[in-house]
Amino acid sequence: MSNHAFKRAGFLAATIGIAGLLSAGVASAHVTANVYGAQPAKGGYGTIFFRVPNEEKDAGTVKIEVTVKPEYALGSVRTRPIPGWTAEVVKSKLPAPVTTASGTQITEAVTKVSWTAQPGTKIAAGSTEFQEFQISAGAFPTTVDALEFPTAQTYENGKVVNWNEPTPAGGEEPEHPAPTVKLAEKSADGHGGGGHSTDAKASDDSHAASSTSDNTARWLGGAGLVVGALGLGVGAGATLRARRATAAASSTKSNTEGTE
Repeated sequence: MSNHAFKRAGFLAATIGIAGLLSAGVASAHVTANVYGAQPAKGGYGTIFFRVPNEEKDAGTVKIEVTVKPEYALGSVRTRPIPGWTAEVVKSKLPAPVTTASGTQITEAVTKVSWTAQPGTKIAAGSTEFQEFQISAGAFPTTVDALEFPTAQTYENGKVVNWNEPTPAGGEEPEHPAPTVKLAEKSADGHGGGGHSTDAKASDDSHAASSTSDNTARWLGGAGLVVGALGLGVGAGATLRARRATAAASSTKSNTEGTE
């Protein structure tokens, strides 16, 4: 291949790479709802992370307000503490009771979750920082395939950006898409995924494995010290015997020479 062809190929690759970086930067600037691990299932429980990047050049983010649609009938929402931020979960009375997959009737459900920065705390101005706000929620509805969470992002200069536009199926993403989480189908045993009991069991298993490894390491360390001490004792005994043998041999030789 000629040098000219190589140059053209290199220029094309660089152009594609820059375009990819630009598009990734635009996408990452949105407020998004993310799931790490197994996808939450209909009728189950799960953990959702709202990732909030700062976009204002001269102002930091000081408040995030997530709207939970009443028709989802989320009876339980918990927030994970974040240093410097105050969380609030608001419940409202439903227009009509909603029966969950487990048969429980919900008359009051979570309709809003917000985080407000305490003095001296914010997502810094510019475009280099983000924060994640975590909730554990359920039971998720069985009548929808995805959960949509309209979110308001408030800056310290008073500006509010609403991330509340639905993304059409197969259509182009809007300018301010609402954070969305897809729900998996219920498992074969009829239970939703991501339950609290599963999380607790995983935590207990991890703790047990950690304790076992720690105890094993301590036992091996103690055994190593004992073996090392025995080795030192054996070595010292051998050295002492060797010195005695050498001294005895020297004494015998000296006596023999004196006799001659």
